[in-house]
Amino acid sequence: MRKTWTIALKELASFFDSLIAYILLVVFLGLSGFFTWLYGTDVFMRGQADLSAFFNIAYWTLFFFIPALTMRSLAEERRSGTLDLLLTKALTDQQVVLGKFLASLLLIAVALLCSLPYYFTIASIGNIDHGAVIGGYMALLLMSAAYTGIGIYASSITNNQIVAFLLALMIGSLFHILFQVMASNFTGTIGSVLDFLSTGQHFDSMSRGVVDSRDVIYFLSIALAGLVMAEFNLAKRSFTGK
Repeated sequence: MRKTWTIALKELASFFDSLIAYILLVVFLGLSGFFTWLYGTDVFMRGQADLSAFFNIAYWTLFFFIPALTMRSLAEERRSGTLDLLLTKALTDQQVVLGKFLASLLLIAVALLCSLPYYFTIASIGNIDHGAVIGGYMALLLMSAAYTGIGIYASSITNNQIVAFLLALMIGSLFHILFQVMASNFTGTIGSVLDFLSTGQHFDSMSRGVVDSRDVIYFLSIALAGLVMAEFNLAKRSFTGK
């Protein structure tokens, strides 16, 4: 586990060295702040002391930001040839994949922590549902873990960052948009299954403060599937030499 954290911290430092972290933080906080406080269904327009406006915009901004964050994780290593170097330094495929995953998730966690002043401000001006806030932040972090797993998998397939970004976005769209759209066109078991596969159904439940183990397992299962497939791709590459 020590080697995994070493990779994660090194990758996290590279985000700040390349300005990726600063861009993510500024754009994420700028967009979420604008829609939370100033535009459309903002706090003052709603007249309610809650963070639903923030959670709704973060739900979409993270959907786009995470593929951009993860697209370079393994694709760039593969393109530059440093992936081979990593895998010859007594590191396992699992350690490399998990380290990259943790680095991206830590950066997202930092972005969410930077949004806490929104919570403290709203709590100071009205009676806020603290349970819903905790559930909302948990939902964002778990959703981020799921999409980060997908992004790491997409990045393990190709050495082209743009291809990795588009592939992660396409796979993520299935869970973020398409399953929910298809569920509205079916009834019975098929409709229920498609609805369960939709990210929105689980996110909305948790953001209301209802933390169900099924929602947690749903997000973690997607993250785990992405990481396992990414590890398989690295192992296959090591075996075939391609």
